[in-house]
Formats: sequence, structure tokens, C-alpha cells
Amino acid sequence: MDLSQFHRPDFQQFVQDHLSEDPALLLFKYQGKTDFDLKTAVQQISARQKAKKKLPSWASNPQLVFPASISLEQSSSEETAIFKAKYLQGKTMIDLTGGFGVDSYFLNRAFEKAIYCEQQAELAEIAEHNLDLLAPKKFEIIKGDGIAFLEQTSKRFELIYADPARRGKGNQKLYQLEDCEPDVVSSWEMLKSKANSILLKVSPMLDISQAISALPDIQKVQVVSVKNEVKELLLHWQKQASEVPLRIEAIDLGVKETLFSFELGEEESSQSVYGEIREYLFEPLSGVLKAGAFKAFGSRFGLEKLEPNSHLYTSSELKPELPARVFKVIREVQPKKAEIKKLFPSGKVNVITRNYASGSEILKKKLGVKDGGEDFLIGTKTQSGFKVFWCKLVK
Repeated sequence: MDLSQFHRPDFQQFVQDHLSEDPALLLFKYQGKTDFDLKTAVQQISARQKAKKKLPSWASNPQLVFPASISLEQSSSEETAIFKAKYLQGKTMIDLTGGFGVDSYFLNRAFEKAIYCEQQAELAEIAEHNLDLLAPKKFEIIKGDGIAFLEQTSKRFELIYADPARRGKGNQKLYQLEDCEPDVVSSWEMLKSKANSILLKVSPMLDISQAISALPDIQKVQVVSVKNEVKELLLHWQKQASEVPLRIEAIDLGVKETLFSFELGEEESSQSVYGEIREYLFEPLSGVLKAGAFKAFGSRFGLEKLEPNSHLYTSSELKPELPARVFKVIREVQPKKAEIKKLFPSGKVNVITRNYASGSEILKKKLGVKDGGEDFLIGTKTQSGFKVFWCKLVK
């Protein structure tokens, strides 16, 4: 890939001057009026606009080069990359799936040397350019298969990091570790022989129990969310901690760091207590639910569960400190259009369904309402059947 035009002052100035403008209109307005490749310049503008929130420090650096949108979309955010690097340090690390280089860069800051591997030649050239600017002389760039390099090298590493690609042929999404690229499951014993620690970033859609089954000697799973949206699953292995019980942590970087932490054995041994709805309703935050703390959550906080598959909890006591959305229950309502219209004449009420007979969009259409206002209708299943409750959000 020829990166020379990215260094041209007129190219860089054009990008900086038009960062707030519509890329499609720029293509039309300046077609045939620039000496540099207009399409490439506009692609850089579009990428920087998308990266402004996700990678603020990179988006504000005019010397960095951004790749096509799919590589940018699949990269970690600055916030999650910094979190991953928080407790790691050592002499050498290797990123087997370097991509855009975001994780490589933030992870490397606590290491003396780093190796970046990437099979896509153009992406590797972009990353080489950026990493040389951001961390001069710290990176060795391997333009090729990271697993193949690791198999051949005699080097050992304090950290091996990998973010297996989650899309196969035809761009379909892959949710099992064995189907991702590279296949870290078949290479697992080799990876362990080369490292003191291994960190895998896997799809937030991956089933945690499947990951544990595929790699039974991982010691920690972290569910990383940002403002109640699950972003990453992190699988940890350390050579010196092989006998510790598996721990699962739900973390939300937009709220406070650790929301809920438990050993797998606690969930397996906990027993749910079921009951009909009381004064307050608790919906665990998304990271807690993804972590699979369905019984441990209710047991630890003394809550009753509405139904085995509803994952909503209730209590007569207000417990605002819990990692959950907390609702004050006004009363049960009949899901009939006429009754709902009397209660909410504006036609606006927020509708949530959890293990209900239909999804929220279908229920909204049936009741003739749109999301809005401060009230909530929560449709769910209790021990006595499907019900809808009128609630107010407390927290």
C-alpha cells in the first residue's frame, strides 16, 4: 500500500478542514478538483468521524491513517483497550491478531517490547505506520499468520493476546471459539507452552459455558460493558495460577468497575427462591445477565425470582445499591388498548418485555403506545403466568 499521499500537506489539510462535513457531499463537490486521491481523503474523513467517540486520542491525531470501516468497527474502543492493559506488564508481549493495532498499542505500554502480527497486508502497513508514530521502535511487525509465527519462534512471552475473527465466509457471524480465525482451541496447548499469560478477546455473543467447555483451564472470564451495553468477553489464563477456581466478573466501565463477581461454583450451588411481584422489581444490568449469575444474583441479595427464565427479581425492600435497574411497582395492568389509553392518554410509555408472550415491539403495537415519558410497562412471566406491570424507574 502506498502511504505517501497521506503525508502530503494538502491531503492532511483537506481532511482536517472537512472533518465535520458529509463525506458523500464532499465527493460530489470536489470531484476532479484535487491533486490527491479524493476518494481516499474522504474515506479518512468518514473513518475519523466514526472514531471520534470510540478512539478520541487517535481521531484527533492528524498523522494517523485509518483503515476501511469494517476493521475500524471490529477494533476495541480506547476505553476497553485501556482497561485490558490496566493490570498487565512485563518484558515482551505478542498480539497474534493485530488488526488496526488499537489493543496492540495500549497493551504494549506496560511492556518493553511488543510483536504485532496481521495477515492482511494493507492493514498491517497501516498499523506499522501508526505504531511507529505512537510508540517508536517498540514494535516488531509480522505481516503474516500469528499462530504460524508463534509455532516457529523460540521466543517466550509474558503475554500472548488474540482477538479471533468472528466472521467466516459470506460474512456470517461465528459464535463458537473453534469456528473463529485463528482457532485458538486447537492451538491452546502450543499457546500455553509459549506464554506466562494468555488473554483472549472473544465475541460478546459467545456463550460463556461453551468457552469454558472449549478451554476448561481458563481461570477468569470478564464481561466488559460500557453504560450497560456488553462490549467484550475476556478469557484469562496464567501459568502460575492453574489451580485457582474459575471466576466470572461483570464489569461496567461507564458506571463503576466491578458490578458483580462470583465463582462458577457459587452459581452452580445457589438456589433460587420464587415469588410473585412485590413493591420493587430488579432487572440486573446486562453484564450481570451475560455473566450467567441467574441464581447467585438473587441468592446473594436476598431477592425472589419471578420465574426460572424471566431473570427479573423482586423484593419488598428498596435496594438501590444493586447492579440493576430498580423499578417501583405501581400495579398490575391488563394488556388491553382501552385500559392503557386511560392510564397514558399521551400514548407514551416505555415498554420492556422479559420472557413474555411477545416482544416489546409487538406489545407496543398491540397497546397503541410509543416509548417515552417516565413510566414503564414491563411484560414478563411469573409463576402464575404472563403479566404486565406498570412501574416507575427508581434507579
